[in-house]
Amino acid sequence: MDADEAVETIQREMTAFARRARASAGRMHPELSLVSYTLLGHLEESGGCRATDLAAHYALDKSTVSRQVSALERARLVERRTDPDDHRVQVLQLTEAGTRILAQVTDSRRAAFRERLADWPEEDLERFAGYLVRYNTGAHPGQEP
Repeated sequence: MDADEAVETIQREMTAFARRARASAGRMHPELSLVSYTLLGHLEESGGCRATDLAAHYALDKSTVSRQVSALERARLVERRTDPDDHRVQVLQLTEAGTRILAQVTDSRRAAFRERLADWPEEDLERFAGYLVRYNTGAHPGQEP
């Protein structure tokens, strides 16, 4: 396989991976899309942030983030709180329900990955993990893919 064929295979397989991830997100929690799951994860990691920060971090349109956040608010998974450092700013925070559902979905996703990779040798897992980190570290927001 030459470099062009390898890149074509990578593109095809990453597309299949993304489709599978979107489909499995709905099965793990019907109200939690892959985008919603990702936004909740970022809110947990960051300890909360503004919707505009989410849009900038994921290179998403503000209206897309606004729709997702509104749906998460209606589901009572996130809430807006006044930023203690700047009372003009609203910060998105996970609710208790949001934290609980995020943990459940994360556990389910982790179990699914473990099952799918169960027969891989440890050195293959380590190499694959390293390649994914390297690939994602080289990515820039707004850049495809």
